[in-house]
Amino acid sequence: MKKGCEYTGYTKRTEFPNKGIVAVTSENGTEYAVVKGALPGQVVRFAVNKTRKKTEGRLLEVVTPSPAELAVPDCRHFGACGGCSLRSLPYETQLALKEEQVRSLLDSVLADTCPEYVFEGIRRSPVTEGYRNKMEFYFGDEYKDAPLALGLHKKGSFYDIVTVDGCRIVHEDFLRILSCTLSYFTELHASYYHKQTHMGYLRHLVVRRAAATGNILINLVTTSQETFPLAALAEALLSLPLDGRIAGIRHSVNDSPADTVRADSFEMLYGRDDIFEELLGLRFRISAFSFFQTNTRGAEVLYEVVREYAGASHNRLIFDLYSGTGTIAQLLAPVAEKVIGVEIVEEAVAAAKENAALNHLDNCEFIAGDVLSVVDTLPGKPDLIILDPPRDGIHPKALPKIIGFGVPEIVYVSCKPTSLIRDLEVFLQNGYRVVKACAVDMFPGTVHVETIVLLSRKESNLKEE
Repeated sequence: MKKGCEYTGYTKRTEFPNKGIVAVTSENGTEYAVVKGALPGQVVRFAVNKTRKKTEGRLLEVVTPSPAELAVPDCRHFGACGGCSLRSLPYETQLALKEEQVRSLLDSVLADTCPEYVFEGIRRSPVTEGYRNKMEFYFGDEYKDAPLALGLHKKGSFYDIVTVDGCRIVHEDFLRILSCTLSYFTELHASYYHKQTHMGYLRHLVVRRAAATGNILINLVTTSQETFPLAALAEALLSLPLDGRIAGIRHSVNDSPADTVRADSFEMLYGRDDIFEELLGLRFRISAFSFFQTNTRGAEVLYEVVREYAGASHNRLIFDLYSGTGTIAQLLAPVAEKVIGVEIVEEAVAAAKENAALNHLDNCEFIAGDVLSVVDTLPGKPDLIILDPPRDGIHPKALPKIIGFGVPEIVYVSCKPTSLIRDLEVFLQNGYRVVKACAVDMFPGTVHVETIVLLSRKESNLKEE
């Protein structure tokens, strides 16, 4: 296949996260290309854009849908919105696809080194509709000089925005708030922030809604380049017929050129700057910028697996590295003598301490700092380590330090299985084996999947020590 040319082929399979392996057959034989977004069973047309090492192509058209796909996708934004690329597949098919991808990746490093490991399949999300408790909406337009839009990025675009007022993965309250906000600023002819020129006013609308309590926190993010009567917006939002209850409306000012949700300053237009969520019998305070798993009911499944893999032995010292707001640490506190959590985000550490006090847990300690630098200063030798790193996995220089503790067992929670596989290879080279693993579907309709692995030190190594 030649760069710049178009081809049509059949998608044999999809590798994590959404790399379609497309076979193109000609009189010279069969060649393969990696086409992002192509689903198993689809016949697709694509343009080759890379030929070094392996051939890669850009998806141009789905010529023939997969027999597994729904005749009519159940979201009217599917295809235009870049959010849910698996939405055209029935949920059971999505689960099977993710399970196969995770199993294939694990087997690539474990089939020879740990042939006895047990893969426990994939655990489904208890809810597949309206499951997200947080959504970051972007202001922009769908095409140049189009009306103001508020929603998610258009598929394959960094700039264009699709107004997703019919989105299926959030509660209806999100959509009512979105529509109200968009209508308000459309009438005022407010400008949106242009990423290229760094000019404009409206940037993001972040909505959080607690699944257990129905409490809602709204965060409007703008620049300081213009001013509008935001008290009137707050009144309009408070008058909406919502199923939940608005606990707070916040206006954050962000003049940074970076396309991230942050605040140089803020004011409360109404109420509080936090909401409360409940998960597995614990209560958590969540502020505007707190990290919290975006699928509350799915998180309960995830953390139940973590507790199961961690075991019920008492009186242990547990290190929870990359602890976030301390959810896992607090769930394991009842079966631990002490849990020490390490997290680089200081606000998350402050929230973890506050939530531990809220749940009357006095055996949790949280330390703010990078795992790479803090791990050398942690007191004592842990009996168990929990790892829940960011998407890129564990820093390569931190891995030897973690392995150096020589703990009998490690539970590794990963939101990116390709990063997990890279780290597992290091653990395997240093005396650990994988006992069991499973996947958890936290994000129905999307390509993302969580993976949990239980690692154990080999008996021979323990005896040598």
